[in-house]
Amino acid sequence: MALMPAFVGRRAMAASRELRCSNFGSKCWPAFHPSVFASGIPIDANMYGTLAYLSFFLTCSLARSVGDVHQHAARTTTQYAQKQPPLDTPWTEDVGTNPWPEYPRPQMARSQWQNLNGIWQYQSASSLNDSQYPPFGQDLAQEVLIPSCLESGLSGIQGTNTLYSWFRTNFTVPDSWSGESVLLNFGAVDYEATVFINGKQAGFNRGGYFEFTIDITQYVDTSASNEMLVFVHDPTDSDGYVIPIGKQRLIPSHIFYTPCSGIWQSVWIETAPANYVTQLDLTADMHGQVNATVHSITGNGTTVNISVFDGDDVVGSASGLSDQPLLFNVSDPKLWSPDSPNLYNVTVTLGQDKISSYTGFRTISKGTVDGVVRPLLNGNFSFIFGTLDQGYWPDGLYTPPNREAMVYDLKFLKDMGFNMVRKHVSQATPRFRAGLIMYQIKVEPALWYRACDEMGLLVIQDMPSLRPLETTVDANGVSVTILPDADQQNEFGRQLEVLVNQLKSYPSIFAWVIYNEGWGQITSYYPEFNLTSIVKQLDPTRLVDATSGWHDHGAGDFSDNHHYANPQCGTPFYSIDSSPYDSNRIGIQGEFGGLGNNVSIEHLWNNQEAINSINETYEIDTDVDAWNYRSHLLLSELQDQVRLYACSVGVWTQTVDVEGEVNGLMTYDRRVKRVNETQWKDDIQGLYDAASKRTNSSSTN
Repeated sequence: MALMPAFVGRRAMAASRELRCSNFGSKCWPAFHPSVFASGIPIDANMYGTLAYLSFFLTCSLARSVGDVHQHAARTTTQYAQKQPPLDTPWTEDVGTNPWPEYPRPQMARSQWQNLNGIWQYQSASSLNDSQYPPFGQDLAQEVLIPSCLESGLSGIQGTNTLYSWFRTNFTVPDSWSGESVLLNFGAVDYEATVFINGKQAGFNRGGYFEFTIDITQYVDTSASNEMLVFVHDPTDSDGYVIPIGKQRLIPSHIFYTPCSGIWQSVWIETAPANYVTQLDLTADMHGQVNATVHSITGNGTTVNISVFDGDDVVGSASGLSDQPLLFNVSDPKLWSPDSPNLYNVTVTLGQDKISSYTGFRTISKGTVDGVVRPLLNGNFSFIFGTLDQGYWPDGLYTPPNREAMVYDLKFLKDMGFNMVRKHVSQATPRFRAGLIMYQIKVEPALWYRACDEMGLLVIQDMPSLRPLETTVDANGVSVTILPDADQQNEFGRQLEVLVNQLKSYPSIFAWVIYNEGWGQITSYYPEFNLTSIVKQLDPTRLVDATSGWHDHGAGDFSDNHHYANPQCGTPFYSIDSSPYDSNRIGIQGEFGGLGNNVSIEHLWNNQEAINSINETYEIDTDVDAWNYRSHLLLSELQDQVRLYACSVGVWTQTVDVEGEVNGLMTYDRRVKRVNETQWKDDIQGLYDAASKRTNSSSTN
């Protein structure tokens, strides 16, 4: 079954409903057109056949009714109260009712903004059909904390099977914004969001990990309170859906986790002039060249000015036109690296619109060092070592309790000596019956990337995976792997492009990962080659790990191997059939370690199914001393592979325990550290020392 449009009344019927809705990195569609859905995705009229006609008909009906606000008898809304999660953290009680007050988008900041986080209203819906009947002017059943995952304790809901949901809030627009554009921003909503302002449908977005902006100028009133309703559809791994979900599952089990539905990142409004910046692409290299493209809502080549600051001093500036590349140089820049994370503030003006941003000067490439293909940062090779990181929190799931908690994990890894983290496939999809390099398959809030930029932590960013290697029975009774059909594969590619365009300006991003362990990867042909080319075209400044783990057919810059019992990194005699040794690409141990240790019951995720799955861990050590010794043996073996062979990158599983997994450096609640810090720091330094002895020869790019 193909992925169906979430809101059947989404087809545009009237040019007067001019909707400006975009993902950062996607084209803004300035007006509705009969062949365009409000998500900004062109749709072939023949693609959905009867569905398209039905969509047309229902939209006509909606256009007649949406805006007629019917008053209903007042209902009693259950007040917000934080639910007790199966496990809390040291920050759980500090969350309060005004979470995440920070400006959410540091790469493209405006000074005039208003935070909409806090207490909203929520109620569940029963089907997609409910989106045709918005509850305008009605109180909803419960209060909910925004941002949060509906399944989390912090939300106040802690729901299950939250496939269809309504959210409601009221907000005012400052009088001083009258005559200006009013932009509504969402950090991320999982998975499809249809937004209504004052009784009118204002926009739609598909994709659970990405920022999106809706121009709501024509719908808001600066002299009165404004009502916003958001209908969210999150199918996760429901029957018939093959969408980017990471490790979320409707029925969690061991390595697959509780899902996250709803508005899980910050919401805010801001003001801008009629012609405003929609996206800023900004990179700077080790030679001092700045490459900037300022995208505008009109796309008509408006004059832009860019200035780069070192403290209060302007060290470089240029003028040019919007919507095309602008190149200029800064003399003798201080380079960005994990050891010296130098950042420069940047200002951009387009007419009356002024944007604050920042950049770091660094060059990422690959080259031959001592006869081995290596990853290079600013022309130099250093070994890259870090942890697998799921990005999950026991109290907030996808949403960290606050910025302090979010940064805690990063500081811990940095202090331990890691210069890389693989942040893994971290959305658990529910099954529906009926320097630090972050290697990640969850997309974090923008402030997380800002923290990595500031701390000098490199990030390897994964595309959230499709459904991983699940099977179903076909019409002939044969068990077959669930893989995307053509439409679903195209949607995966579209969201991959959104991911790259949204994050490519962060200096800490080091590489992109397309597939993990074959999850959702079609093998009847090899789509990773075309997807790698697309990513390279969108962002030629970074490396690509096309297939992390297995089903490696030679695409991308890395030869990536996953092997837990012992590392097999860059070694021709240890490679497995699905990930053959390839001396022409960078050798990376994409995952290894994963040693388990059950500290004590009070630090476990208090869910019986999760507890029952603990023994699925391939190795559980009886005490922490044994766990540290076994870790030392594996790290020593990796050192040998760095010293003797072609190993350039290693990823240890994992930063913290998650639900039924007890193999973290810390427990899930972040209260207990398993690591013998002296031993681990020595072993990590040993990896860097082994690599440094291989770098005496000059590199060739």
